[in-house]
Amino acid sequence: MNEKQQLRSIEVPRPVPVVLSFVAGYVDSCTYLALFGVFVAQVTGSFVLAGTQLVRGEPGTLAKLLAIPSFFVAGVAVTMLVHPLRERPRAALAWSLGIESLLLIGFLVACLTGMPFRSPDAPGAILALLFAMAAMGAQSALVRLLMRSVASTNVMTTNTTVLAINAAETILGCIERRKSSRSGSSDADYVRARRELAALLPLGLGFLGGTAFGAIAYVMVGLPCVIIAILAVGALAVWYQGRR
Repeated sequence: MNEKQQLRSIEVPRPVPVVLSFVAGYVDSCTYLALFGVFVAQVTGSFVLAGTQLVRGEPGTLAKLLAIPSFFVAGVAVTMLVHPLRERPRAALAWSLGIESLLLIGFLVACLTGMPFRSPDAPGAILALLFAMAAMGAQSALVRLLMRSVASTNVMTTNTTVLAINAAETILGCIERRKSSRSGSSDADYVRARRELAALLPLGLGFLGGTAFGAIAYVMVGLPCVIIAILAVGALAVWYQGRR
């Protein structure tokens, strides 16, 4: 399993996962504002929403219950696609990004044809949510499978925890280095923590920036603003297709 994972993984330029983090935050912000307070980038929120339906008869029950399977099925589909292409990782990445782009297009089309959504139970709203969940499920899977040494571009809870740990270890390492000129395991820990901190911080800032820009874009132009996310992911897909 580890050997196959190595075959499927590639090193990507550092801006690529930052762009995907921005897209995840951007889409999450748009769906939260347009689809009655749902989150699509981080499936943890969908688990909570689905669970609370046991005690709260709120509108949108069907959509909230279908959201998790949609995310899951997209992850399965991307994994099935990657498997036969495991020795051609750039091609696998191009196709995976292409699938995410198509799912985002489906999200946009469902929004444009179904608006205005009068309730979360509207068929157009349910379809739009499922496309958005599937797009983020595809992104989460492709990053996990294909991008070597890259943290999640969707789940900021784990990233923020690791970021806090690395920040503390970096500060402690600086203090220890000032007190003593000796090098050793503690120095190695400091270097590792600083390296991980430098890798994780742009992902968090990218996601946060995406949520802010997504909210602003939605207020200004409505759901057609999703075209920005489509163009970003589509451009990455085309770029990797040309680099095979």
